[in-house]
Amino acid sequence: MSNLALISTLVFVVVTMLVSVWQKLGLEKDIAIGTIRSAVQLLLVGYVLQFVFHTDNPVFIVLIVGVMIAVASWNAGQRAKGIAGIRLRIAVAITATEAITMTLLLGFGIIQPTPQYIIPISGITIGSAMIVSGLLLNQMKRELESSRGEIEALLALGATLRQAIQQSLKRSIKSSMIPTIDGMKTVGLVQLPGMMTGMIVAGANPVEAVRYQILIMFVLSSSAAITGMLLGLISYKLWFTRDGRLRPGG
Repeated sequence: MSNLALISTLVFVVVTMLVSVWQKLGLEKDIAIGTIRSAVQLLLVGYVLQFVFHTDNPVFIVLIVGVMIAVASWNAGQRAKGIAGIRLRIAVAITATEAITMTLLLGFGIIQPTPQYIIPISGITIGSAMIVSGLLLNQMKRELESSRGEIEALLALGATLRQAIQQSLKRSIKSSMIPTIDGMKTVGLVQLPGMMTGMIVAGANPVEAVRYQILIMFVLSSSAAITGMLLGLISYKLWFTRDGRLRPGG
């Protein structure tokens, strides 16, 4: 793609901003900031990856993956700002998901141990885990608000924290996985995913592109499940005070 063609794509941003002005949505500033940030961030990442791919040093791979996990944990943690320690739990869940995924992919020889494979797939895995974490926390807040009376009644009857919150936790984990599951059901029929589309546009064989996309979809589903269940397991106690009461506004 030429620079002129790339600049021409700004017309889509302009149209979006005009719609916002027309409908008085007040999103023009956010759209402008998001456009600038995404462009700058992607260009910087492109140069960083170009350097890492050429050096092929494992240290740089670990650093990049570490930054991804830190940013993802911070962003997902915004969904539960008042819960102390939640970002650490998110980081643990995402790190475990990344470790399990990469161990299986590399251990079975599904991908090659090179930056060109590890970094992009790590980004997809961590991104999926971040979204699931954010959805789970959002749903947990709604669940605890609507089920406060039930949970407090169970606690009063002698239930443990886990027993009292179990049903809300299960519903939240299921809810956080719905986008991933729905995406798997409709992939290829409603949408052509990014990796597959990118490979086809770049001239790859469509069947080969589909094979890689199947790999990614399976990785996404497993990362969603692992992150959701693990984060729920290690964070449920944070929704309670030290003396075992449900946090106000939980």
